This record gives sequence, structure tokens and C-alpha cells, in this order.
Amino acid sequence: MKARRIGTAAVLAAVVVAAAIGATTSEGATGGHAAKPLVVLVTDIGQLNDHGFNQLAYAGLKRAQSTLGIDGRVYQSASNQDYIPNLARAAQQHAALVISVGFDQANAIAVAAKKFPATHFAIVDVDQSSLTGKPKNVEGLIFREQQVGYLAGYLAGLVEKARGAEATIGSVGGEKQPPVDRYIAGYQAGARKADPNVKTVNAYSQDWVDQAKCKVAALNEIAQGANVVFQVAGGCGLGVLDAAKQKHVWGIGVDADQSYLGPQVLTSAMKRVDNSVYATIQSVVRGTFHGGGNAVFDLRNDGVGLGMISPKVPYADVLKVRAIARAIAAGKIRSIPTTVP
Repeated sequence: MKARRIGTAAVLAAVVVAAAIGATTSEGATGGHAAKPLVVLVTDIGQLNDHGFNQLAYAGLKRAQSTLGIDGRVYQSASNQDYIPNLARAAQQHAALVISVGFDQANAIAVAAKKFPATHFAIVDVDQSSLTGKPKNVEGLIFREQQVGYLAGYLAGLVEKARGAEATIGSVGGEKQPPVDRYIAGYQAGARKADPNVKTVNAYSQDWVDQAKCKVAALNEIAQGANVVFQVAGGCGLGVLDAAKQKHVWGIGVDADQSYLGPQVLTSAMKRVDNSVYATIQSVVRGTFHGGGNAVFDLRNDGVGLGMISPKVPYADVLKVRAIARAIAAGKIRSIPTTVP
């Protein structure tokens, strides 16, 4: 039986990280022609080898290079102290657009946007209105993670209910941040919809990189009876999927389709950062970028969606999840929680 997916149907192509260290560039046009618009991507500390968030953003940049004719560059951040210098460097290069990847860059982009008011900025996972000074040259790229979290949780609840035993599911977040909690809150709500008696356990690793920390957190949840563990911790979360493999339970990936990591992956809650980056670059190229607000990505515009579903899942359950996805997209399921106590 072939594996199935809901929402997006393509596994993220492998990224050759070595080619992107420092910067990836296309030379500006010469011979009297105008230079190509420069777009700079500033990663968070997960960098391009996180198998998810930053890698997806890079895929969107590369697609824009291929189809929109921009000059794309990547400035990688090894620590939080790199954010403001990288953003300032990009603005000083007269970038047409500077894109910050991740919630942790919120303060840095507010500082940079104030210092360089003529530069267009965008930031993934941050509401523009929450930024200090609400800079008009910044656009927030935000996602309805609770929607895809709900789908992943609903599937987890169906799987656990079918076992006929006391059902427990777990989740491991990197830090307690709004986008992380939207995933987890939706996940827990979806599981309860499928099985009102399901027990949920949750932990935060306080880390986005160290896989060992996330693995320990997941092993603790598995010891508490969790038969499904959901990683919402970037590169650190790969340790959650490793724990699932070691203990022969289900793991759920995040951001990118992580089914390639092994048969223990039940599905992945995908956040199409690549689509959001591409769409934002396209708006700059077309002269329609506005700033001062947010672009929202959800099930209706392919901003989120489930990745591959394990072929071990009964097809009848896949159809149930698809029906829930349609109901959410149509606005028939609205009250999905977004916060975790």
C-alpha cells in the first residue's frame, strides 16, 4: 500500500547545506541591465540543517531564485547575538527584502526595522502588531498551526483508540512560544475529539538544537504510557522521533514532511514556510508588498497540512481525517484552542 498524505503532496527536496553556508548568491545583471532584486534570508540558530523550519525557508528562497529572477542570499545565525548584525548587514546591502526565520528574532527585527525604515522586512511566526513600535516596513508571516495540530492529534487519537487500551499521547515543544503552543493545543484538542478519554502529556526541552534533550523528554513521556509522541522542537525534536523508533511507538514530525526518517513516523504536521517565503518574495517583485500587517497561512491556502500518513493506518481512518480537514477549511470547525496551560 502506498503511503498517503493530506494537504501537501511533496516531500521537501534535500538541501545541499554546504552550498548555502555564509551566502547563496546570483550575480546581478550587467551590461546596462538593472541588478536583480536582492533577498536575504536570516536563519535562526537551528540553521539550514534542521530538517524543517529553516530548510523550508531556504527551499522557498531557492524557488524564487529559479522562477522570479532574484538574487538570494542566506545569512546563518550561530547564536542569538548574530540576529541584529545579520539583519543590519542585509539592509546595508540594499536588500529589497530581508526575511527573519523564527519567533526568536522578534526583538532583533523590531530594532533593525526602526534603524532601516526604507528596507522591507518579513518575519516568520511573529504577529507584526506584537513588535515593539509596530514597524510599518515589517510583514508578519503567521500560520494556523492549531489546524494541522488538530489533524495530527485526531489521527493520533484514532490510532490510540483502536488499541483498546488506556490511551496516552505526548508532545515535546522546544520552548513555550505561541506557534509551538498552537501546534500542541490543536494536537491535544484533536486527540480528544477522536477519543474523549485520551490522556495527554507535554514537556518543553528549552532547546532547539540538542537532540539528546528532546529524546530524554520523549522517553519520559513514553515511560508514562504515551504511544504517540509529537515533536515541536525543530532540530532538537529529531530526538523525539529517535526515541519513538527506539521504543517502537509512533512519532509525529513537524514543519517539514519527516516521514523519510523512518517507519515510526505516523505523519507530520507541516507548516509550509517555503510557500510563505516564496509568496512574500513574489509580492516584493510585483511591487505589492505592503508591510504593517500579517499574511496568514492555513489549510485553505496550503499554508499547513499533514504530510505522509503511515501505510499501517487503516484507510477508513485516513478518510475520517480528510473529512475533518475539509470541515476545518470550510470553517465548520472553528473553536480550536491555541494555548496550552
